[in-house]
Amino acid sequence: MSLSRFFILHVLHRQPLHGYEITKQVAELTNGCCAPTEGSLYPMLKEFTDAGLLSLVSQVVSGRERKVYTLTPMGEQAWQVASQAWGEVAAHILRAVR
Repeated sequence: MSLSRFFILHVLHRQPLHGYEITKQVAELTNGCCAPTEGSLYPMLKEFTDAGLLSLVSQVVSGRERKVYTLTPMGEQAWQVASQAWGEVAAHILRAVR
């Protein structure tokens, strides 16, 4: 799983979000290094939704429709697996750069 995909699942693990907020929170969390572009975010969200990792609810806010994404139980499990795997990789990277 790419870092962008991991961080998308990570911010959704914390709370349900709409697309712009997902990008904004990933950018803040990673100092912009792994923030998905709008052109890459929505295909990933569709892929995650089609795979059963996310559920989608439409809400109207200030007259505009927003699609809010929430991790499903399968998505939570995918986040757990990815966070463990990236944690192990990060430890190896830190050893290599020291």
